[in-house]
Amino acid sequence: MDLQLRDKTAFISGSTQGIGYAIASALAAEGARVIVNGRDRARVDDAVERLGREHPGSAPTGIVADFAAPDAVTRLLEDLGQVDVLVNNVGLFGLADFESVADEDWERYFAVNVMSGVRLSRHLLGGMLERGWGRIVFISSESGVNVPANMVHYGVTKAAMIALGNGLAKRTRGTAVTVNTVLGGPTYSDGVASTVDAIAAARSLPVETVQRAIIGENQTTLLERFIAPAEIAALVTYLASPVASVTNGAAVRADGGVLTGLL
Repeated sequence: MDLQLRDKTAFISGSTQGIGYAIASALAAEGARVIVNGRDRARVDDAVERLGREHPGSAPTGIVADFAAPDAVTRLLEDLGQVDVLVNNVGLFGLADFESVADEDWERYFAVNVMSGVRLSRHLLGGMLERGWGRIVFISSESGVNVPANMVHYGVTKAAMIALGNGLAKRTRGTAVTVNTVLGGPTYSDGVASTVDAIAAARSLPVETVQRAIIGENQTTLLERFIAPAEIAALVTYLASPVASVTNGAAVRADGGVLTGLL
């Protein structure tokens, strides 16, 4: 299927690795002009080089910005030109007891996980509406619906992302601009892989054994394995395309069946 993304410009926040990089790669494969983002120049340059090697002729570019730093976000917005597809992917993730999460930690999570999408969408949505076409996709999580007790701070920010996407979609009424949210499930991102590798090494166990043990603790997953970043990216790429013209204001599940008992 031709997703009709050739020559569309796409910006993906937090895209030097993991789900963000997989999304950038999938969009580049469809012919989109991809702009990647990360906090570190070396990692951004490496992601741009890898994308160019994987997708010859795609000419990806990159912008360095830390969404926890307001000045860096201001500079990023000044550097961004016309964007047809915005993927709000950047986010912080971590396990912590509710009582141990200080106010400044809450503020940092909101600054990165929520305000990044607010600032980027506020900057780019108007241009999409004026040009008559555009896509905004938020990368949220099943944790925004079924908030984990050991990640309340994370789950609350992911719930806020769902609400933000829902509200912004109502501003696109009668246009060819859409705003949707993807609810990912347990995904084998680079960060998760590093954690699993460390656990396996510490316990002298095969990585596959640790993977199965972690997934086995989640009794609601129908997939019964980790989701690959490319599997999340496939759904995002569809939602980012003109083909997904009638999907708007939706929270679309890519969770491997984790939320089956809730929705």
